[in-house]
Parts: sequence; structure tokens; C-alpha cells
Amino acid sequence: MLRTLGVAEGERVFALAPRIPGLYVAALGTLKSGAVFCPLFPAFGPEPIRTRMEIGEARALVTTAALYARKIAPLRAALPRLEHVLLADREPPPVEGPGVHALWPLLEAASPAFEACRTNPEDPALLHFTSGTTGAPKGAVHVHAAVIAHHVTGRYALDLHPDDVYWCTADPGWVTGTSYGIIAPLTNGVTMIVDEEEFDAPRWYAVLQDEAVTVWYTAPTAVRMLMKAGAELPKRYRLDALRFAASVGEPLNPEAVLWGRDALGLPFHDNWWQTETGGIMIANFASMDIKAGSMGKPIPGVEAAIVRRAENGDVEMAAEPGTPGELALKPGWPSMFRGYLGEDERYRKCFRSGWYLSGDLARRDRDGYYWFVGRGDDVIKSAGHLIALRQDHAPAAQGAGARAARGRHVDARAGAAAVSPGLDIPRAHALELLRGMLRIRRFEEKCAELYSATKIRGFLHLYIGEEAIAVGAMRALTPEDAVVATYREHGHALARGVPMERIMAEMYGKAEGCCRGRGGSMHLFDAATRFYGGNAIVAGGLPLAVGLALAAKLDGRREAA
Repeated sequence: MLRTLGVAEGERVFALAPRIPGLYVAALGTLKSGAVFCPLFPAFGPEPIRTRMEIGEARALVTTAALYARKIAPLRAALPRLEHVLLADREPPPVEGPGVHALWPLLEAASPAFEACRTNPEDPALLHFTSGTTGAPKGAVHVHAAVIAHHVTGRYALDLHPDDVYWCTADPGWVTGTSYGIIAPLTNGVTMIVDEEEFDAPRWYAVLQDEAVTVWYTAPTAVRMLMKAGAELPKRYRLDALRFAASVGEPLNPEAVLWGRDALGLPFHDNWWQTETGGIMIANFASMDIKAGSMGKPIPGVEAAIVRRAENGDVEMAAEPGTPGELALKPGWPSMFRGYLGEDERYRKCFRSGWYLSGDLARRDRDGYYWFVGRGDDVIKSAGHLIALRQDHAPAAQGAGARAARGRHVDARAGAAAVSPGLDIPRAHALELLRGMLRIRRFEEKCAELYSATKIRGFLHLYIGEEAIAVGAMRALTPEDAVVATYREHGHALARGVPMERIMAEMYGKAEGCCRGRGGSMHLFDAATRFYGGNAIVAGGLPLAVGLALAAKLDGRREAA
């Protein structure tokens, strides 16, 4: 059908749709035709969609009538290369527009005889866009050879077998939902579950029970929302078919790993990879003892190391176990991205001295387990030492009586944990700080829930795992001091005293929001508390902070910014 429309090999076919059959048909048909499949997250607003389709020079788009009318039709003039829009609704309403077709009638009219394109291993197959927080989004190009990594990591990192019933909850708009929600399960011959609905704890447990899911791959945000729903809820369902659970997307804190063991009868196996790696690189295998909070060990064939950048720009490997540094990989694995579309120099900067530099900071212990420390822009350097704003996936506040499980093996049957020594501070003060941290955590969990339900749109940068920083920093300031935050500023705003209801209204884009609905998640502002905003551009708030501090100094006011 794509060939009939004139879509040639190597041209980009975008998909903007919920988890409906047409999305999966589009993915497989695009790959078989030799075109490049590029999925988009359906909760994106029009501007992120336009940017990505413009960079990718979209030739065709598979979407729904509702999404087209709301997010694409107003952009058509800005997308001159977009010739075909294929509406994947089973019975789409009449839609006016150039090149707009109903997908299913075209498929029914197409010839059943088709020979898949004979691609070369290095022919482009997938285009995934990664974060544009520090500039325009980057289009990571993956080739057909990536299927080797998808298959092998599905087998060894997710322990997929042909008789498994497998459920990956990730949306195909993200790389996980394509690599492990479409390709890996099909190449491994497993039965694959797709659920169109958004997160709902009882529904998810019912899917696990009714479909007899054996392998489950989900996200830490979802795990935390299940934890919030309580340990009693899963006891109402038969989950004895489930034999392996894994997580990816952000660091999984030890508390969540242990909760899985207690509530579900088995721990979550965290793993690590990026859009650029295309597939799982480091994992807690089914055969391994889990160290709660660790991302595991490199998969066979992947060489990883902790490196530091020298003054001349080269990198050197960290000599001692436990030393934090940048996580690096030796290039050559099949799913390694082959470039950022149209940005060769940006791509070249990812490699140095024969290593791919991930931008993630980590450490490796004496047993070869890797531990996430933070992103490069979440770490400061003091007296030659790296100091992370997050440590070892650990939660900022685990609640009264909770135990921190760092650096200990966790057996699936009975894990051990160690209690970290605390500070000698008055109990009342400690409880006040804890309440502040829990308030931030609960707010962020609710934001994640609403975002998953597409109630909150656009970008959402959560402050989970950093609550102690905001609470501690705001306690050290006076009401006269000024605060300028980054794009991840919900915690700062709450701790500073910006009313919670005004922040949530801002998330919804309502006029009652602290920026009258015009700022969203990354642009909170409240003059009454001298909170001068989050800033979507990294370091964009520095001139403002310097100006506020300089003004205070010139006026003779003892205020900090």
C-alpha cells in the first residue's frame, strides 16, 4: 500500500496514535517496505510534533481522525513534505485535507501478493527522537541490523521463551515500546499483550491475571503508582503465572524492587539503556542475584566501563571500583545508533577515544554491578570530586520504618537490607522535613498518573528522588531571598510555598495556574514567594539569578538568589 502511494525506501513514515491495531500494522508494514518507521508519543502537543516531523521530513503519517484534527491539521502548511495522512480508525469520520485517506480501505484494496524489501543490515529502519531539553530534539537513526540486538536482549535480558505471554506497557511512541513492545516479542515468538487503555491499577492486575502474563516489562513510574494503590490490591488477583518482572525508563529505587518481591512474589529486575543504544545494554538477568538499586551487569558482547574525561578531551578509565564517572560503551553492538539525523557533528561528539559516552554518571562495584549516579548535568564537581544530586537510585524519603537497601544482595525469597546511620536532629524537625519531602513525592506521583492519562500534556519533568534537596535548600533561605530553578522545579516551588493547587492548575493549563496556564510544567512562577520560575532551557535561569543577586547587592540588601 505504501508503494502504491509512492513512499520510497528510506523515506520516513511517522505514526501518531494510541495503542490501536493500525499502529502495529503501520510499524511492520513500514519496515517490510524498506521505509523508516518513526513513532511519536500521542500526548505530544502540536509544536513538538511539528518539530520532529520537520526534522524527519515526514512523507506519510498514520494517525487517528481526532489526533489529526487537533494536532496535525493546523500544522499542514508547515509540513510541505507530508503528502499522505492515513487515518487508522476502524470507521473514521469524514475528514477534509490534502492527501488524507482512511487506512483500512486502502489496505483491503491492496494486492495480497507482496515481497518484503531486501534490505541491507546498515539500511535505516527506525528513527527515534530523544530529549530536546537542551536544544532541538535529536533524531537517532537505527538500522535493520538492530533487530539482532532486540532479539538477543529480549531472550537474555527479559528471559523471553516461545511459550511466554508477554506484556510491555510502554507506549510505542517511545523507543521501549517499539524495541520491546513490537520487535523483540515478535522475533522471539511470544504471545504479546497490547492494552489500549491508560494506567489503572485494578485493570492492570486484571490483565496480568486474566491473560496469564508470564513476563512483564514496565516503568518505574507505574511501579510507584501500583505501590501507592497498596499491597492489599494485588492479593485479590491470581498472579501465579507471572515469573519475571522488569523495569526501565528511570532509576528504580530499592524500595520498589523489594516491594515487588513482597507484593507480587518476585522482585523487579531493573535494566539500563538509552534511545541511542537502541536496546538493553546492562541488566539484572533472571539468573543473577539482585542488588536492589543496581542496574545490573552488561549483557554478553557489550563492553562497558566507567571513564573520566581528561583535560585534553580524551577519556581514561576509572581505576578503582566504586569510583563515579561517565558510563561508556565500546561501539559495535548491532542496535547502536548510526547518527543524529542531519547533525553529524553532534553525533561525533558522542564518541571519544574509542568509547561511546552516554552522558550518564555511574559507578561499578567490586562485583561488576553498575549503579546509576545521575545525569552529567545533575552533578557538580568540588575539589576534584564528583558530587551527585541523586545517589544509587535511592528514594529521598522511604517513610517511617523503611529500610535503605544499598549494596546488598537481594534474594527473591528473603532479601537483606541495611539501615543507614542518620543525623542527630530533633525528632520534630526531622518529621517536618519528612512531611515536606512526602508532600512533594505524592504531588509528583499524582502528576505522573495524570500525565499517563493525558490529563497533563506537553513535557513533564518529575522531581521524584530529589525531594530532600528542595526541602533542605528552601529551609536554608529566608522569605526575602529569590529562587530561580531549572526545568525540573516542581519540588522547589512546593517547598518554597507556592500553593499546590495553583501549581496543579498550571499543569492543566488553566487560568488559575501560577502562570495563568501559559507556562506549564517547566515554567512555574510566583512573585509572592519570590519564586522566579523554572526555565526549559538548561542554564537559561542563570542570567536572571545573577541579575537578582546583583540588584540586591547594589541596593545594599542582604538577600541571596
